Amino acid sequence: MSHIRPVQHVIQSHRQSEGGGFIVRRPLPTVGLEQLDPFLLIDELGPIDYAPGQAVGAPDHPHRGFETVSYILEGETEHADSAGHRGSLGAGDVQWMTAGAGIVHAEMPSKRMQAQGGRVHGFQIWVNLPARLKMTAPRYQDVPSARIPQATSPDGKAHVRVIAGEALGVSALIDTHTPITYQDWQLQPDGEATVHIPDGQTALVYVFAGSLRVGTAGALVQDGQLAILGAGDTVQLRGGDTGGRALLLAGQPHNEPMFRYGPFVMNTQQEIVQAFRDYQTGKMGQIDAN
Repeated sequence: MSHIRPVQHVIQSHRQSEGGGFIVRRPLPTVGLEQLDPFLLIDELGPIDYAPGQAVGAPDHPHRGFETVSYILEGETEHADSAGHRGSLGAGDVQWMTAGAGIVHAEMPSKRMQAQGGRVHGFQIWVNLPARLKMTAPRYQDVPSARIPQATSPDGKAHVRVIAGEALGVSALIDTHTPITYQDWQLQPDGEATVHIPDGQTALVYVFAGSLRVGTAGALVQDGQLAILGAGDTVQLRGGDTGGRALLLAGQPHNEPMFRYGPFVMNTQQEIVQAFRDYQTGKMGQIDAN
């Protein structure tokens, strides 16, 4: 017998400036809540319309000890790193980057976006790594939109893009170091979906359009709100009065000490100090200007 997870708490996102000056809606971290293990950060970028010459991004910056997941809904970005990787992401594309032992990374609007402007909307989520993988070799998993598994409910009222985990009989292509669910759900007003999430995992629902009713009690979660779910093994979603769109996130908590400072997330303060030292002395490399 399944046990539907109730909504325990709802967090209202706040707006702030990041990177080179782009605005994000951020429900996590927030005042009094540093993480929802294993999730460290949830940023919704935009939506924003840039005029020609105004688009901004995140110039060269280091990471160590965790993973960044970029999901582009609208717009185009170009990325480069100190290991020589370069590429671009467009609408619907996903990049799952494991920073691990350390990398210097840059994410900027494409040359076309910088010249012509346009609409930007997307997400970046940070996922913590367990202590045993903090110093793992960096890796990228880039999945273009056309290869993201998708499914629709038999009645056509619920649709999902499966970035990590599985739903409606389809499974993600991305390999995660620890059990993670990352899904983009769209539900019509009377659409319903149920997803199995093992008890013991952290489970979250972030609504970014319209509204959804979550759990058997039908708690209303609205645009810009993050619902933290309680114990159980099943997440139940229903479209609100006008339908809604949301990210369903879940992951196995590490239950380990965490020391976090800016772009470094480790298990001890000494490891944070070492990360800064390694970055400042060039051990994480630098991005080739060419």
